[in-house]
Amino acid sequence: MKTRVGVFFGGRSGEHDISLRSARFVCGALDREKYDILPVLIQKDGTWASPARSQKILGMGDDRFLPEAEAELKVGLVGDPAFDGLTAFPNGPGSIEEIGIDVIFPLLHGTFGEDGTIQGLLEMAGIPYIGCGVLASACGMDKVVMKSLFSEAGLPMCKYVWFLRREWEADPVAVANRVAESLGFPCFVKPANLGSSVGISKAVDIESLKDAIGIAAEYDRRIIVEEGLDMREIECGILGNDTADASLPGEYVIKASDKAFLDYEEKYAGTGNNEFVVPAPVSAELASKIREMAKTAFAAIDGSGLARVDFFLRNDNGALLINEINTMPGLTDASGYPKMWAGSGMPFSELLDKLIILARERYDDRARNKTTRVE
Repeated sequence: MKTRVGVFFGGRSGEHDISLRSARFVCGALDREKYDILPVLIQKDGTWASPARSQKILGMGDDRFLPEAEAELKVGLVGDPAFDGLTAFPNGPGSIEEIGIDVIFPLLHGTFGEDGTIQGLLEMAGIPYIGCGVLASACGMDKVVMKSLFSEAGLPMCKYVWFLRREWEADPVAVANRVAESLGFPCFVKPANLGSSVGISKAVDIESLKDAIGIAAEYDRRIIVEEGLDMREIECGILGNDTADASLPGEYVIKASDKAFLDYEEKYAGTGNNEFVVPAPVSAELASKIREMAKTAFAAIDGSGLARVDFFLRNDNGALLINEINTMPGLTDASGYPKMWAGSGMPFSELLDKLIILARERYDDRARNKTTRVE
């Protein structure tokens, strides 16, 4: 009997379009001999589309999915004309179980998806899902909390400063001066709760710092600023639950670009200005260190399923610094995570098989706890 996989994609974040690309890539790679697929689009306004509409948005053939008639008949989600659109689950979260979904793949990047929100809903509904749980997702999304956990785990990091948007609005001169005195220039300004380089700017002086903070403040109430380093960016994929494996590290090699850093467009727009190389051109000793530090970071946030861990490798002294962890990395044809595992000997279809197994294992483990058991 086939396993039925619900693929949730889209979402309200600025990474909505990347989520669509991830969903197409995943749905195209899932083995149809093993899986039936039910796609569910969460639209930019937060409403949920019917599986039939979701399938059309993905633009893939009908043979990839459960029959439309069955999906329409048994699923009651916002966007379906049979419902008034006031709630995502007119019959309660358990209504997903009525279509016999075995596991859900929450392919939602950024806020309202990768931050523990959808994970909490699925926990409440008692449905197995792929990826990190509520705590790990929330901590992985919040760069301030994440860095605190990394520090507790003894992982080296670059210098950083964080502050509230309220502080910035109350006294922008004082905040900008504090950042400049603590970090100097150049520095990078980021929203504390966002991914895929969205809302990030490089500041080279006080004026550009003020502009960069203003941009970041549009995305989040907390802003983090990190020192600018002459460095390379190395990534490592993690796969597992309590005992995790690390892929060979990979690296985006910039061919030709006038960008100040590897931003959202460079990563996903297919400009041809960069190439993701696996394994990264580093020594065997350094590759081993990267993999061990990645596993430590994953354990520090209590990760499960998958994650991508990003590092800085300083050019001046060779120091390896952890940058951040991404608990639902991009799974597009251009994304580093599937490429790192492919380079480590695990093709994408096999990787998806493993993620589904891990989701079920974590669900069964949670079911052992009396406080979370679904009776």
